[in-house]
Amino acid sequence: MARHNPAINTQNPPAAWHALALPQVCEQLQSPLTGLTAEQARQRLQRDGYNRIVSQQRNGIARMLLNQFTDFMILVLLVAAVVSGIVGEPSDTATIVVIILLNAVVGFVQEYRAEKALQALQQLAMPTCQVMRDGQPQSIASDELVTGDVVLLEAGNLVPADMRLLELSDLWVDEAALTGESVPVAKATGELAAQTTLAERSNMLFKGTLVGKGRAQAVVVATGMATELGRIASLLQQQHKLKSPLQHRLEGFGRRLALVILGLCVLIFVAGLLRGEPVLLMLLTAISLAVAAIPEALPAVVTIALALGAKRMVRQQALIRRLPAAETLGSVTYICSDKTGTLTQNRMHVERYWLHGRAYEALPQEPLAQTLLQAMALNNDVTENGGSQPAGEPTELALYQAAAENINPVQLRQHHPREAELAFDSERKRMTTLHRRAEGYIAFSKGAPEVILPCCNRQWRQGEQALLDDAGRQQLLQQAHQLAGQGFRVLAFAERHWQQLPAMDDAAAVESGLCFIGFVALMDPPRPQAFDAVAMCRQAGITPVMITGDHPATALAIAERLGICEPGAQVLSGVDLERLSAAQRLKAATEVRVYARVTPDQKIQIVEALQQQGEFVAMTGDGVNDAPALKRADIGVAMGQNGTDVAREAADMVLLDDNFATIVAAVREGRRIYDNIRKFIRYTMTSNAGEIWTLSLAPLFGLPLPLLPIHILWINLVTDGLPGLALSAERAEPGVMQRPPRPPQESLFARGMWIGVIWVGVLIGGLSIGAQAWAYHTGSANWQTMVFMVLTLSQLMNALVVRSERQSLFTLGLFSNRYLLGAVLLTLVLQLLVVYWPPAQQVFKTSALTPQELLICLLLPLVILLATELEKWVIRRRNPLSG
Repeated sequence: MARHNPAINTQNPPAAWHALALPQVCEQLQSPLTGLTAEQARQRLQRDGYNRIVSQQRNGIARMLLNQFTDFMILVLLVAAVVSGIVGEPSDTATIVVIILLNAVVGFVQEYRAEKALQALQQLAMPTCQVMRDGQPQSIASDELVTGDVVLLEAGNLVPADMRLLELSDLWVDEAALTGESVPVAKATGELAAQTTLAERSNMLFKGTLVGKGRAQAVVVATGMATELGRIASLLQQQHKLKSPLQHRLEGFGRRLALVILGLCVLIFVAGLLRGEPVLLMLLTAISLAVAAIPEALPAVVTIALALGAKRMVRQQALIRRLPAAETLGSVTYICSDKTGTLTQNRMHVERYWLHGRAYEALPQEPLAQTLLQAMALNNDVTENGGSQPAGEPTELALYQAAAENINPVQLRQHHPREAELAFDSERKRMTTLHRRAEGYIAFSKGAPEVILPCCNRQWRQGEQALLDDAGRQQLLQQAHQLAGQGFRVLAFAERHWQQLPAMDDAAAVESGLCFIGFVALMDPPRPQAFDAVAMCRQAGITPVMITGDHPATALAIAERLGICEPGAQVLSGVDLERLSAAQRLKAATEVRVYARVTPDQKIQIVEALQQQGEFVAMTGDGVNDAPALKRADIGVAMGQNGTDVAREAADMVLLDDNFATIVAAVREGRRIYDNIRKFIRYTMTSNAGEIWTLSLAPLFGLPLPLLPIHILWINLVTDGLPGLALSAERAEPGVMQRPPRPPQESLFARGMWIGVIWVGVLIGGLSIGAQAWAYHTGSANWQTMVFMVLTLSQLMNALVVRSERQSLFTLGLFSNRYLLGAVLLTLVLQLLVVYWPPAQQVFKTSALTPQELLICLLLPLVILLATELEKWVIRRRNPLSG
């Protein structure tokens, strides 16, 4: 049989299968309970296609490499390289080409490594499943499932398609990857209301979820792209990734810079001709100035800064998949975080006990507390395997571990072995176990308060059993509801003594006449680091928002404890969100801090509502249901430990430790990266401005052309290269997380940087022309070499002082950035060689300076240091607390 395109699926749109009675389901699917015949399955497979999810095509190696050459600044540099070659400057052409290739290699290696790391994180899917075919169970490839197939499932199975349950036994399914529900959910077979939300469809199984406990038979209602998982995959493919703020800023900067440089070069060329300079000399000067003014090291500096930042982030457990994301984090204004596993520990934990009218965080030393601990340990299906860690369903494991902190469950089970049990089922919603004792048997029952309390006619009070009437039951229920309102999952425990084993076929009789023991309240507690991380977000002007598929009360309780919202704040559920108009949704986006029971579409709506108001949004998630929103967000953050492959592929960054605090550490690194890129731009534009002012102003003072084309290209090579790259290693500014995020629309030259570029550039040009004027009017033949020397050393001094916009160089210390200090010293040595080494003098048309001339060249750049130190002092006086 020919293989079909998995993207083609002729199944009808998803029906409300959960709202139909089982006979109607089977009738519509034309599926008998004994399963399809092989011929029926073949025909349906041919009609509907294979049960596969179409994944997005990943970039191949060639595409990854080509993507590195699409930036506007790279294209400008390529043009500059061609022009340099045409005018006879092959060394400059080679320099530009090497820088472009370095930029491409670094970007390619980072993206390739990230893809490889993701492949290492991928989990293998179960390739086969058990179905009924021709009345017999058989194993088939899961991609050959068709609608109407009857599937047999048991604990550990990955659900291979969307299905309606036919029969089950104590079935619990982990649906966190699809719905965000933090704990496994119990399943049932009865029909539900048509408007029941996805997370509450207890009679359905969904592709990609995991059977945690029990057994079941179910009929397939949708396969492939027609499943809920397929619908999310389709939604994911409709989302287009947005460009980062840095990409937007650099593109705009590159375009404007190219136009300004072109205008200045034309102006200088025409002015030189009017002054009587040779045409060829002025043409070479104009072109050399154009090449010098274009910061060809910028792409390399940006890429290296991002790559180094990405490397630091990996050490902090954050894997950057796309390099721009390393800086993007620094602009984040909202972090929309999933709850389970990111803000919380992703494990249930006993938080409260409730005995004889009082709540306890730790059980008191008394007989009733010991009885409750015994019930928690004995009425429990957790297994111990030869001394290894106990294993079981998360809630039961939490109960077992809490009991183990006070008693020895292993010895207890040996002394009171389980003789009989009534397993949990979806109708009774409780579990009862009977254990042998010296004087007979004891039965322990556990379940939701609303199902255990009606079975109780007595309760423990002050060491004795007292009657429990309807009023007492209502009072206890009220206490349980108060605990549930605080976000706890509440379980009730009860007991009954038997002289001999009762008949287990009469569950109602066994689970009647119980004596209420107490309540146990559980929660997936917050991660310890999350408290400080949320506080740091607020301090940094970032708004944390919780978006979860979990219960509203649970979400609110965690959000309040972490400080994400105020006590009693509004929680917006998916149902509530659906009722809002577009305008109301926009308003809610900036007011609501907790969302619960939301769908994948609604997560995208929340992200888009924030983006429409100019916010820059990071979205975290681990499930398949999170993937579309991860891709739509400005930066998507997926989980590396408990996340799904779909979520990781859609994300820009993967948290290897699934920890919210790691995001905050990455934000700090992103801000440092952006600051350092901005420092480099300030440095290179100031230096280039100094060259332009020198060439432009000299003729106005009646001085000859101060520099030759080769001088301009040399200055550009040695000052923009190593010192510029070394600025990317600068440490984070003090208070980097005490300032608000930079607005996404903010220019690279915002907050007065353009003023600094102009006045420092004028100062550098003035010092250079001053040196030329002094030497020229004193009759020194070395006037051009002095201009060359002062301009170079002034730019090196500028590299040292731009390390901070407000901190003094003396506070920072020369040795706090050894890379920059080394680059400056190396450049100084190279410059002295050009001036004093005879072979270099012939190439660069320089001459050896006298000691007096050299001293003047060394002292003049100190004016740059004094002037910028004065500027920083003024900034600190005006705004002592700014970052």
